[in-house]
Amino acid sequence: MPPKYPPTSPASPADRLTRRDLLGRAARGGVALLLPSLIGQTNLGHAMPVPDRFATRGPARAKRIIYINLVGGASHVDLFDPKPLLAHQHGKPCPDELFRGKRFAFIQQRPSLMGSPWFFAPSGKSGIQISSLLPGLRTIADRITLIRSMTTDEFNHAPAQLLLQTGIGRSGRPSIAAWLDYALGSENPDLPHSAVIVRGNYPGAGGALWGSGFLPSVYQGVEFRNSGPPVLFLADPPGVPRSSRRRVVDTVIALNALQFQAVGDPEIDARSRQYDLAYRMQTSIPEATDLTREPEGTRTRYGVRLGESNFGNDCMIARRLVERGVRFVQLVNSGWDHHEQIANELPRKCREIDRGATALVEDLAERGLLADTLVVCATEFGRTPMSQTMGGTGAKVIPGRDHQPGAFSVWVAGGGFKPGMAYGKTDPWGASVVSDPVHVHDLNATLLACLGLDHERLTYFFLGREHRLTDVHGRVVQALLA
Repeated sequence: MPPKYPPTSPASPADRLTRRDLLGRAARGGVALLLPSLIGQTNLGHAMPVPDRFATRGPARAKRIIYINLVGGASHVDLFDPKPLLAHQHGKPCPDELFRGKRFAFIQQRPSLMGSPWFFAPSGKSGIQISSLLPGLRTIADRITLIRSMTTDEFNHAPAQLLLQTGIGRSGRPSIAAWLDYALGSENPDLPHSAVIVRGNYPGAGGALWGSGFLPSVYQGVEFRNSGPPVLFLADPPGVPRSSRRRVVDTVIALNALQFQAVGDPEIDARSRQYDLAYRMQTSIPEATDLTREPEGTRTRYGVRLGESNFGNDCMIARRLVERGVRFVQLVNSGWDHHEQIANELPRKCREIDRGATALVEDLAERGLLADTLVVCATEFGRTPMSQTMGGTGAKVIPGRDHQPGAFSVWVAGGGFKPGMAYGKTDPWGASVVSDPVHVHDLNATLLACLGLDHERLTYFFLGREHRLTDVHGRVVQALLA
């Protein structure tokens, strides 16, 4: 449960603590009075059942989320949404209904239609059609829910990324990870409530995709590095024993407690929690990210290569973190913005993620974790059915696709979603949704519902009104749930 902060009230100058007053009081023994209750009792994590004020009517189906974020806009018409008519009309001029009056990021002149050069085939007992570019995903088709009718309001990267993760296409709002920690708390006080691993270029929206926004900064996600130490400064400086570091942290927390009592600023409490968590992570993070502890066969399944860094490593670390109580793990995989060279670059990106993502779902299922873990693979928008070239013309120029907010695809596995189902339908070109639309607000409302949270009741008062992840929109898509 979020910490209960005492109300802040005006204080007279005599009641206010200056820095000199604070240090003087500490020297006179104020800290000594506080430390006995803090030393050894600095477990500042919080975990409890879903508070009634946030809860849905039904029970929670999931406890945690692993969110694979394909940054850049993965092409749905090449991966998840087969369009035979588009392939048949490849190279023909774009019809008026796809071009006239439409807004694009880069396309200005009437382009040609571009069918997918890759084939689709029914996969699994469910018969979901998935591209040949994702052979691993095809083997787990019966475990996933494929949503082909996603829509968003934004057609540029950073705003679309923010809308997907925070509910608003502008910075300053809490991420879905922060909302979950605010509502549900941590399952393990020795690890962060949410973690993120960025592979490739930093996303356009930056750290706001796992930030706390206007929530107290204690809900900020922790970024893991994918090479070298997973988190900086895990080791104490030479000659500094752990006992000394613990005393420093306890003393800082005690000093913060005095200041908090004086001014009631929740950020003071947040800093204390972060100092304590940093100390605990020095022990917990090296163990949680040590892939040598995994059997060789499991590492091979993920494509893990010890001493190297790849997406398979990221997926295995994600599984190890959720096993240990981390509520939300986001795997940011950049490089899906294929305005050109899509024939070369899209297969490369698919090879990069397919093995690890498939192994992650299979491994969670075998360990009995998939039932209460949501694995989400999403992107900020799709790509156009028309071709686009950038940087000139000629035989060496390989076209790509422009941004497409009107239709794209997302897949989800586990956590209460209905497996082995393709939901929604787009037009023959994959440009717009024609049945069962699912807005990004609807997706977030449904994810929250699986975690036992009512998206309309999960609110935080800020700047004069209650705010929520889904803004003033969103609905739970019951047809997606088992």
